[in-house]
Amino acid sequence: MTIKPGALRFNTDSMKLEMFRGESTAGQWEEIQATSPEAQTGGTRGVFAGGYTNTPTGAFTDTIDYINVSSTGNALDFGNLPSARQDALGTSSNTRGVFAGSTPGTASDIRFLTIASTGDTQSFGSLTRSSGYHYGCSSQTRGLYCAGIVSPALIDTIDYITIASTGDAVDFGNLSFARDRHSAFASSTRGIIAGGRSGLPLTLTNAIDFVTISTLGNSADFGDTATNTQFSAGCSNSTRGIIAGGYNPTTLNNIEYLTISTLGNMVDFGDLTVARLASSSCASPTRGVWRGGETPTMQNVIDYVQIMSTGNAIDFGDATTTATSVSGACSNGHGGL
Repeated sequence: MTIKPGALRFNTDSMKLEMFRGESTAGQWEEIQATSPEAQTGGTRGVFAGGYTNTPTGAFTDTIDYINVSSTGNALDFGNLPSARQDALGTSSNTRGVFAGSTPGTASDIRFLTIASTGDTQSFGSLTRSSGYHYGCSSQTRGLYCAGIVSPALIDTIDYITIASTGDAVDFGNLSFARDRHSAFASSTRGIIAGGRSGLPLTLTNAIDFVTISTLGNSADFGDTATNTQFSAGCSNSTRGIIAGGYNPTTLNNIEYLTISTLGNMVDFGDLTVARLASSSCASPTRGVWRGGETPTMQNVIDYVQIMSTGNAIDFGDATTTATSVSGACSNGHGGL
């Protein structure tokens, strides 16, 4: 039987109404959400956790802050991680944010918070390995943690969690090659992993991989970024994915984009207000936001763009900390939801 996109069914296992999406070759049943960021938090809320700060002389931070992506203004205090760290990778559903791992001294612990509230994170479980620089993406159901470094070696493994539960991550599959310092974003069906470092000796790559989030298995080739880069930051709505900034061999201000449901290369979007690497990024259905980063001087600037347009970023406000790079980030309105 051929199932047409838009068909509905009631899943007796989850007790949820689902709609069939025809975005990928195989298609996918997707849960219909009965709530929205507008109802929960007055618009999409972006949450940023941890990072590396230049106050007073260079240190990791346990600070969590948040913004309303639909407005502009400075970030507000949310709570704290259990310890100071950078690179606490963020994934999220429309209710829960999950942060995993850290560097240096790569950690495996996973923490979660409720996006609509404020407060400290709680224990979720552990990754399958202790790793750093292992960026990832999420749907409403699953969070993926992709590749990274288990010092001194890069790895190609992908872990996943079920966001609504707690427990340890499970093996998903592998990227096409080992890498770290990449960027990632998702639609509700596809996860995209772009750029980063790979190989021996370490070199920058422009390769883009994709996976189907609801399945298990290895990634496939999507296309290439316009620039070989590391430490760019990615976000998306359900249609378009964007990466910005990075390093090769100087700090970059370029913004690139692709259409997630197709295959192909990224193209130019515009420029950030400040060239920087190691920003953190999140999105609403209409806006992409980049917070902090290094020039290499630490930055507290927050920029935004309208995702479905092209053009240069606009100033949004400032982070709560003086300046931070390599923070984890998530939102309750990104493209995977």
